[in-house]
Amino acid sequence: MDSLPVVKPKKVINALIRGDFYLHHQTGSHARLVHRIKSDIRVTVPVHSKDIPRGTLKRIIKQADLTVEEFLQLLN
Repeated sequence: MDSLPVVKPKKVINALIRGDFYLHHQTGSHARLVHRIKSDIRVTVPVHSKDIPRGTLKRIIKQADLTVEEFLQLLN
């Protein structure tokens, strides 16, 4: 298993958009993304100026029903 990088929220959101998610809405400091085909898959991403901690990133990947490897491919 590859180790997770520390990334900015914008990169995470862009990676999820490449993975067939769309930005449903943003309220305050959290963006809500929904999968285009499987609309029951919803992901919340904190939008701050700091990097997303690895634990939070792991939870986002799990919410998106992706593997770490799939997410890393979308990230690059």
